[in-house]
Amino acid sequence: MRQPLVAVSTDVRQFENYTWHAAPQQYLEAAIAGAGVFPLLVPSFGDRLDLDELLSSVDGVMLTGSKSNVDPTLYGEEATEANGPYDPARDATTMPLIRKAIERGVPLLAICRGIQEMNVALGGSLATEIQEREGSMDHRAPVSDIQDERFAIRQAVTIKPGSCLAGVFGAGDIQVNSVHRQAVDRLGPKLQVEAVAFDGTVEAVSVRDSRAFAVGVQWHPEYWVSSDDVSQRIFKAFGDAVRAHAAARHAARTAAE
Repeated sequence: MRQPLVAVSTDVRQFENYTWHAAPQQYLEAAIAGAGVFPLLVPSFGDRLDLDELLSSVDGVMLTGSKSNVDPTLYGEEATEANGPYDPARDATTMPLIRKAIERGVPLLAICRGIQEMNVALGGSLATEIQEREGSMDHRAPVSDIQDERFAIRQAVTIKPGSCLAGVFGAGDIQVNSVHRQAVDRLGPKLQVEAVAFDGTVEAVSVRDSRAFAVGVQWHPEYWVSSDDVSQRIFKAFGDAVRAHAAARHAARTAAE
């Protein structure tokens, strides 16, 4: 069977006098090495894209993290400069892509900004600048010019018993590199909490009664996928789900011929 294709979200960035649609290399490396899939970058052109045709051609969707935040107007709040930057073209692409992928049973892995997009796409809201909330820890990256220090594995999250991720890690605590300044607030009705930090911050969600793997994590498993067992496990679980979806599609095509 061919190496399955996975659609990967892109950020819209301005540099070198061009507009770029791009994704960080760590996510693409993790898709290839950790999940064993072929990452396919999806440009952020919103409703100009035929997402149904895309989802008929790929076997998974991966949403990357980003410096940008989901536009608060999408969940009924006011957008402010302090909460930016924003990426409306990405929002216009990922929101319908998430909903369509879930409806069609296409495996979905949403990371960092991705879990926030997932929650908003399914009717939830986000809490901004959570480090300012009473009783909340500071989930932001340490101040450093060294990426390994910024993305160091330094935080425990608790996997809920009976959850999807309990099947991947077992229930109980795992150590992760959660780096963010906003998080899930009101949970989307179709979602369930998979993991929380010790201060109660939602660190992972999944889609209730999903037809396929559909998980969002607030941490960054892509960064240490070559050396960290927890990071490797989630990408392997996603890759296995993608291959199962590809095999089922292949069997259906063969039966129809």
